[in-house]
Order: sequence, then structure tokens, then C-alpha cells
Amino acid sequence: MKQLSETWFAEGYIDFELKKYTLLAYLQEVNRYFSENKLYPQLAEVVFHYNNIVSFRENKQFLQQQFPKKLTGIQLEKLQLLYEQMLEDDEVMAELENIIQYAETHINSTLRTGSDIYDFVEEKLNISPVGLLPLDTQEGYFFLTNGNIKTTLVYHYRLSIFEKHHEKYRSMRTTFLDSWQRSIANTYEHIKADIIRNKKELPNPAVYAIQTELSFPVNETLLPVAKRSLVKYITC
Repeated sequence: MKQLSETWFAEGYIDFELKKYTLLAYLQEVNRYFSENKLYPQLAEVVFHYNNIVSFRENKQFLQQQFPKKLTGIQLEKLQLLYEQMLEDDEVMAELENIIQYAETHINSTLRTGSDIYDFVEEKLNISPVGLLPLDTQEGYFFLTNGNIKTTLVYHYRLSIFEKHHEKYRSMRTTFLDSWQRSIANTYEHIKADIIRNKKELPNPAVYAIQTELSFPVNETLLPVAKRSLVKYITC
């Protein structure tokens, strides 16, 4: 899938029709994935482009820094490039404003579509602990069951904290371990016991079962939504 650059709307030839069709072609591809209930990485990209458009429109300093510059000369002695800002061109700026306004509306529409799918998937998830939970739930395993399929996907997880813009966020790193076939004789509790026998580094792990009665693409939708939902479940 063809990507949009961070400042696609202000690169190259600033022409409303050209940028409009560039954007619409991109969003058409994104919506094709959404129509198949495939959210990632497209949803994260759309969120980024929407936030970038809003920041570009609202932050004049950012606009000044990011707007393309035109080379006007070279000072050979100091090896410095001299630039002339293009911001003084009223016609170019008017065209850019039209592009930004159009892009914000259409990206937001696609973003709402993706967000609605995300909310729907999240609502269909059921998270529950498997057995007793230890005091430390920052690391453990979760079982992911997709629809009526008897196959259970098992992941190791580790929670971590990172800071962004002076705010703390939780993130989850996951590693796929294996898949188990559930049955009357092979329940979640049996799978948990089997993992503990074979993974000595976590003798008393936190284990969660994440289930949905519907079927969704695992890597593009179910897994990323399940991870974010589990982070909220553990930290709330």
C-alpha cells in the first residue's frame, strides 16, 4: 500500500486538485482494508495524518518550520545554504489552506470509520483471568481465541511504561509462543499448567483468556485490539 509522507500536503507542487486525488487514492486503499475489518497499521497511520493536519493548521511555528524552502544561493566560504521562505506567497498559502481544510474533513471521516470498527471489536472481547492471579501482573501470558475456532493462540506479554510529552503511557510487548487445541480435556487451566511446566522462568504467571464469538483478522485487528484492551483491564 502506498504511504503518505508526513507533510504530503506541502511537498512539491502545491495544487489543490493534485493533492486531493493523492489523498483520495490513499483513503480509498485505507477504506478497502477497513471494509475487510483490517485495522492496523492503517488506523494508526490515519490517526497520525489527522493529528498532523490539525497541528499544521493550528501551529504557525510548525508551519514556518515545515513548509518547503526554496534554495536561493550558496555561501561557499561557510558552506551554508541560504533559503527563502515561501510563506509570503499569498496564492500558495490560500491553496494550502484549501488542501488542509479538505484533507481534515476527509481524513476525519475515514478515522471515524476505523474508530467505529475498533469500538465494535473491543465490545465483542471478553477478558477473564485463568486461575488465580499473582500480585505482580506486569508480565505473564494471554490466550487469544478467535470466533468459534477451537485453536487458542498463546502469547507472552510484558507491560512497560514510557513517557511522551511529559505524560506516562503503558505499552505491551508480546511474543507469540504457540497454539493449542482446546477440548473438554484440554481447557484453559490445562494449557496454563502445561506452559508453567515448560516455562520455568515464570513459575506463577498472570494468565488471561481473551475471547470473542465473532471472527476477525488476527494480526491486523484482533491482536492489536486485544493487547490494548488487556492493558486497560490490568491497569484499571
